Amino acid sequence: MSILLSGRWPEAERDQWLALLSAALPEERWVLAPEPEVEIAVVANPAPGALQGLPRLGFIQSLWAGVEKLLADETLPPGIPLARMVDPAMNEAMPQTALWAVLGLHRGFFQVQAQQRRREWRQPAQPRAAEWRVLVLGLGELGGRVAQALAAQGYAVSGYSRSPAALAGVRCLHGGLEVLDAALAEADTVINLLPLTAATRGLFDAARLARFKPGAGLVNLARGAHVQEADLLDALAQGRPGHAVLDVFQQEPLPAEHAFWGHEQITVLPHTAAQTDARSAATLVAANVRAWRAGSPLAHGVSRERAY
Repeated sequence: MSILLSGRWPEAERDQWLALLSAALPEERWVLAPEPEVEIAVVANPAPGALQGLPRLGFIQSLWAGVEKLLADETLPPGIPLARMVDPAMNEAMPQTALWAVLGLHRGFFQVQAQQRRREWRQPAQPRAAEWRVLVLGLGELGGRVAQALAAQGYAVSGYSRSPAALAGVRCLHGGLEVLDAALAEADTVINLLPLTAATRGLFDAARLARFKPGAGLVNLARGAHVQEADLLDALAQGRPGHAVLDVFQQEPLPAEHAFWGHEQITVLPHTAAQTDARSAATLVAANVRAWRAGSPLAHGVSRERAY
């Protein structure tokens, strides 16, 4: 019996994962190519069809938090339990990035950075944190932590999710897109941490961006496909939103000729808001592998119907 490690990554990165996973699960046999004895697949954006022809496959563990690309593979074996990665190191890093982005928008620091390039000395307004309304979209593991971290800094935080949620210090909203649309009009900063599903793909289109408060900020830390990029460029020209902080894009790496690079109202991050730490992630993989072998519940199992 064996575990398949499969992904599209540089060889050095693959070897790092293999070393850490082997140390965390020394009792297991690891392989890098499919074979009939494979019972478990540990994957990071595997090529389409990579998990075909594995008659004993009983469990798939993703090393990524998002599984939409994996679920989009029509050859993915049906009915096999799938778990996603919820890395504690990522859970610490994402609130840090969100706080940096909110501070930059709240205190006008992105505006000041642009002024520096023009050698302009102008002091932005300085509202209190309690006067700055932040809306966090998605109240799962990451979104919930982000919302509470911002509330702890004194911001007026609301959170939106499809299902009811309760978080200390956060005004929690739930329901359909009409609830989201009403909340957008009130927010000074909108942070997107929604999962990518059929319902949320292209969520930020011209109509939804027009609902933003004039001058508000958009922070997209989820998936590039949530944003209609051409619509965002048009919306920025209209001042709704006034600035966008983007960590994810429809094409990555972002092409050198893309309009986002030189846009004064856009801050580009190279998909680095919160990276999986292979050291802590290997420990979580080991726990789930042992749970599956023991017939125990898996951590962070994915519903194929919800796509997260």
